[in-house]
Amino acid sequence: MEKHHYSLSDLLAIMAALRDPESGCPWDLRQDFASIVPHTLEEAYEVADTIERGALAELPGELGDLLFQVVFYSRLGEECSLFNFGDVVQAISHKLVARHPHVFGNADFDSEEQVKANWEHTKAEERRAKDAAATSALDDIPRGLPALSRANKIQKRCAAVGFDWRELPPVVDKIREELDEVLEEVNQHERDPDRIADELGDLLFATVNLVRHLKQDPEAVLRRANDKFERRFRAVEQALRADGKDSRGCSLEELDSYWNRVKCQES
Repeated sequence: MEKHHYSLSDLLAIMAALRDPESGCPWDLRQDFASIVPHTLEEAYEVADTIERGALAELPGELGDLLFQVVFYSRLGEECSLFNFGDVVQAISHKLVARHPHVFGNADFDSEEQVKANWEHTKAEERRAKDAAATSALDDIPRGLPALSRANKIQKRCAAVGFDWRELPPVVDKIREELDEVLEEVNQHERDPDRIADELGDLLFATVNLVRHLKQDPEAVLRRANDKFERRFRAVEQALRADGKDSRGCSLEELDSYWNRVKCQES
């Protein structure tokens, strides 16, 4: 059977059929803007996971799942007479042209830093145009972002208006300062969980700042660390099974020796 070659217009028609009040899919008909948000986040993470695993042959399918989320929102908007898919395309196209005057206009930038500065300036102007009451560089940062990503975005916004260290040493010093404050609270005779949580938050925030200064993405860096730890721990479990052992019956020193052996094998 020959595989049908679908177009974007076909996808929009499929979405309309899924939402048809009489013949549509019951699950799709129950959804609203809020109910599909978790699915959108999941699909975005699956795209990221596919790229990080290097499984690029799977990427068209995962990107299709993510595109379907945009189409779904657009259909809901059309049903509510708010907007349609064409409006979504118009909005992103206008934004990209406006934010790239060096490509679509007469602007001339000498460096990537100048491009980034113009990007942030244009975004700030867009925020002011959208909300006349906006008074802060931190306006419109979504509270629903993962905490690491939100910390990174907050710091980038502050850096764009000059509130940032220009050198690395004070960034590192701040981490040491925050760690000392965590330990100070931990060593109190009566530990206050709220104060410890506050100091731990400051330590994490300062660590994100170091990651940002080293031009890394904190979410990606931590995902990479998670993957590395999981890979090594699974290898430890496999080695223990091969030796007829259970981790619960081993001392920490013995488990540490297995861990170090796995690390050496990776080197």
